[in-house]
Amino acid sequence: MKKYILEIIVFIGGATVMILELAGSRILAPHVGTSIIVWTSLIGIILGSLSLGYYLGGKIADRKAAHRILAFIIFSAAILITLTAIIKNPILTFVGAYVFDLRTASILSTIILFTPASVVLGMIAPYAIKLKLKNLSSTGRTVGNLYAISTIGSIVGTFLAGFVLITFFGNTNLLLILATTLVLTSLLATSNIKLKAIITAITVIGIVGFALQTGETTEAIELNTTYSYIKIYDGILNSKEVKIMKINNNFHSAMYLDSPELVFEYTKYYRLIDHFAPNLKTALMIGGGAYSYPKDFLASHPKATLDVVEIDAELTQLAKEHFELKDDPRLTIYHEDGRTFLNRTENLYDAIMIDAFSSSLAVPYHLTTLENVENLERALNDDGVVIMNIISEIEGEGGKFLRAEYHTYKEVFPVVHLFPVQFPETGNIRQNVMLVATKSQKILENENEELNDYLKHLWENEIPADVPILTDDFAPVDQYTLKML
Repeated sequence: MKKYILEIIVFIGGATVMILELAGSRILAPHVGTSIIVWTSLIGIILGSLSLGYYLGGKIADRKAAHRILAFIIFSAAILITLTAIIKNPILTFVGAYVFDLRTASILSTIILFTPASVVLGMIAPYAIKLKLKNLSSTGRTVGNLYAISTIGSIVGTFLAGFVLITFFGNTNLLLILATTLVLTSLLATSNIKLKAIITAITVIGIVGFALQTGETTEAIELNTTYSYIKIYDGILNSKEVKIMKINNNFHSAMYLDSPELVFEYTKYYRLIDHFAPNLKTALMIGGGAYSYPKDFLASHPKATLDVVEIDAELTQLAKEHFELKDDPRLTIYHEDGRTFLNRTENLYDAIMIDAFSSSLAVPYHLTTLENVENLERALNDDGVVIMNIISEIEGEGGKFLRAEYHTYKEVFPVVHLFPVQFPETGNIRQNVMLVATKSQKILENENEELNDYLKHLWENEIPADVPILTDDFAPVDQYTLKML
């Protein structure tokens, strides 16, 4: 085994880099979201940090190549990852409070939290190569082998983090596991007994101190699913006690503790399906969350069936455990992406409701495009209706996404309406706007007083076609959404 110590070290270094990057996306998500802007910042900065690390590692190795220095480099990476675990929440809270541009916030957060550790991790491979080189005739093979092993480590780390570690351990614990692994690796890198003793002593002191610091308890439920960071807790909304679910630190669902009534006003607008499809028997909802509206639908439509497509199976389980979702023969749940479901389904529905977001404001782009709207039209009965929740302004720069989506639907459906929920006569304020698309025109009046009140929120001003429609080839949803922030 001693013969392959440097190979093991570069393998672990490569795996750690990718696990840190994927964990970083989950750490940033509750504060800056998961948009392509955030991923661009994270990937670009970590690649830049690794490049700097490669340069510094090679330069230091040329000055002096010793196993004890390599051990110190690896141990330094462990210390920096531990520091990230300690400071990530206060740093992200500070950036969120004082930096309002998403690009700046994501770049600044990534630099502070992940650049130091990434630079040091980048130093490992070139330093190990210097130690491994024995003669010039085998230089190419030695360099190639070690970088191949490092890359294999990165591949293993990617799959391990994405499929197992993040969901099983959570962000903070995963960072501490990485730090512990690097400490053990640093001990492996040197035979210097004195240095091993120092590293072990510092590590033990750090573990004890961190355990004392984090010994607090909380009544909130916090966990990472495969897709999101979830927080569930009791609170007060509308002067009533509620149970709240946050996804990536954004309000997502809520339930009154003493009433089945819907908490958020926009969810009540899904009841407009009873106006546009009064004899509905089958319905589909894309986006389950805590299943607030699906429960309301089943209670108010005793003879209808509902299919719900929720990508995150763990959310469904949480809804059953904490939000009174019960098994019902009229409810069928599919755990998959809404677009893939629509691509292949042969079911026909009288109503389709969409309430899916990839961040606080952005709808997943593949659910917004012309090709997906065509899927929706194909999955509807002749008198069917689509109702989609969009958080947006209507006018100005902040309304670009809404206008693009409106005209995308107009390419497929002959009738498309907008119903601003909170400010029905104001187009330059960000709010929930319910987009309603049907295959035929209907009178916008109803004998039901509640439905008639919702219909009165109809936006009657012109919607200018000043942005291109959205397609699978071109759908800059994140960039349009950025205009609202």
